[in-house]
Amino acid sequence: MIVWLSSYPRSGNTFFRIALQRIYRVPTYVVYDVDGVAAQIGPELMDARERPASFEEMRASPEVHIVKTHRRRTDDVIAAEDRAICLVRDGRDSAVSWARLNTKDGGDFEAEARAIITRTSGGTGGWGQNVLSWRRSTAPAPVWVRFEELIADPVAVVRKAVGAAAPELVPAAGAEIPSFAELQAHDPAFFRSGATGTHESELPQDLHDLFWAQPDNAAAMRELGYE
Repeated sequence: MIVWLSSYPRSGNTFFRIALQRIYRVPTYVVYDVDGVAAQIGPELMDARERPASFEEMRASPEVHIVKTHRRRTDDVIAAEDRAICLVRDGRDSAVSWARLNTKDGGDFEAEARAIITRTSGGTGGWGQNVLSWRRSTAPAPVWVRFEELIADPVAVVRKAVGAAAPELVPAAGAEIPSFAELQAHDPAFFRSGATGTHESELPQDLHDLFWAQPDNAAAMRELGYE
């Protein structure tokens, strides 16, 4: 079977994959042909592997396959019956974090943030588009994980989510999750802050206004209680 590990970029997907590997000793895969995160921070950190078979074969297998995606729920690869764990973070913080990552080697942060906030094309789409596409999924309904809860108690949150979405998996005894300080030491550009509320100090007011001006962003923020 396939269990999608879905999120808009910079919402805790990589940290969840790391915690998942430590707790359950299972590999993870990606919907993409290349796992860009594994290429950057190293595949061993989360046991990232190439997909062992086609999506159809993985779906038909009794083995649980955890597959990361940043795509919207409407993507053709995702079947209606597939299970999913959806990670969600305040959209303003996700936009800040993604823009910072994309301009880590230089570049205009505000221009990048503006492009991210107004994005509507591609498989990922805009933050609100992405979140709402998964919120409307009911067959079966995804298991939702909030970024702020994940970073506060990763072991408990991951075990609860996996227990609901993939009860076939059994946690290993004595699992330990690397601290954020350890992850930041491993790659400070990728593991930048691990915090909530970064938009309050990093996102200019005009970009706050632009974020809320996107109808899907406003709808998703209200639905999730991030107002």
